[in-house]
Amino acid sequence: MTAKIIDGNDIARRVRAEWKHRVDALRDQGVRPGLAVIIVGDNPASQVYVRHKTKACADIGIHSEKHEFPQGTPEQAVLDLIARLNENTAIHGILVQLPLPPQFDSRRVLEAIAVEKDVDGFNLYNVGALVAGDTVFPPCTPFGVQCMLEYSNIPISGQNVVVVGASNIVGKPMAMMLMKKDATVCITHIKTRDLAQFTILADILVVAAGKPMLITAPMVKTGAVVIDVGINRLPDGRLVGDVDFDAIREKASYISPVPGGVGPMTVTMLLVNTIQSAERFAANRDAAKRVMAG
Repeated sequence: MTAKIIDGNDIARRVRAEWKHRVDALRDQGVRPGLAVIIVGDNPASQVYVRHKTKACADIGIHSEKHEFPQGTPEQAVLDLIARLNENTAIHGILVQLPLPPQFDSRRVLEAIAVEKDVDGFNLYNVGALVAGDTVFPPCTPFGVQCMLEYSNIPISGQNVVVVGASNIVGKPMAMMLMKKDATVCITHIKTRDLAQFTILADILVVAAGKPMLITAPMVKTGAVVIDVGINRLPDGRLVGDVDFDAIREKASYISPVPGGVGPMTVTMLLVNTIQSAERFAANRDAAKRVMAG
């Protein structure tokens, strides 16, 4: 058996093409979706991510703004900017690029973003709503994984899913989202004993641990679907995921590569969330006009 590659670049192009029609429809209504990205410091990886997001916005017709601050910027300066962006009707999504410098309370900064503009899905309201079974904005990386599965026609309902990694950004929300799709989900983490006894049971294995080559072929059930969320740079400069791709490809039914798998989907779902925010804004604006018209 040789696994079918889940091409994140291809799925991202298809999703963006579909959503571009909705951007065009909004512009016909006089609304252009707008995204503001805030970056503090000169972290090279963060700079690359922001460039990718800015280019993706331009490609699909979303207005984007990049607000850059030097490393030593006080937290209040960023909070003041967020307050202004919350009131700016031309901005429908606000994203703070993580990590922030050590002088920042990241949670406080993220909580300052208005719920209706929290397109990264990190506000506690969105997280809590996700646990309750719904959310305004799903976190972009888990949302991207779910989209990859759906576009690949991989069934989720009734499947045994094992998530490796229990982060607030990927692992926990991923589990909640797949449970809503009627999967049976197990979350493993750094304290899990004998990880292989869990991963070998997975029909769908989602790995987001940040440790290269953590998952080897003997740990994966024959025919499993393997989604590799990890991205790690080796000393020789190569980018690899958290799974032994070459070995597992000969055992799995589907597998996502690194790079070219989940990464493009994360950026794409950020665009989707921003467009949905703009659509809500347009609907609320039109409803208010109808009320005023009597």
